[in-house]
Amino acid sequence: MLESLTCTTFARHLGERFVLHVDESATFEAELVAAKELGEGSSEQRAPFSIVFRVNEGDALPQRIYPLEHEQLGRLEIFLVPIGQDEKGTRYEAVFT
Repeated sequence: MLESLTCTTFARHLGERFVLHVDESATFEAELVAAKELGEGSSEQRAPFSIVFRVNEGDALPQRIYPLEHEQLGRLEIFLVPIGQDEKGTRYEAVFT
């Protein structure tokens, strides 16, 4: 499933909430705040892109694969890396190549 996702797939959901599963009992709301193409793809490959989520609560989570759920996209297992904090929370980035 991840191979078929594109920047456009996520750009349609900017500002929407995803459920980020930290473990079996802990979840956070993650808002999709950015979706950006990082270059051009070839005829065989999609264009690389990045997405950024913001989580408002809790301390920064370590980088690793997290399950994220979205009403339309379903459950996605995405490698997230904390990239910084701002006044609204911690931002996490995923890069797709």
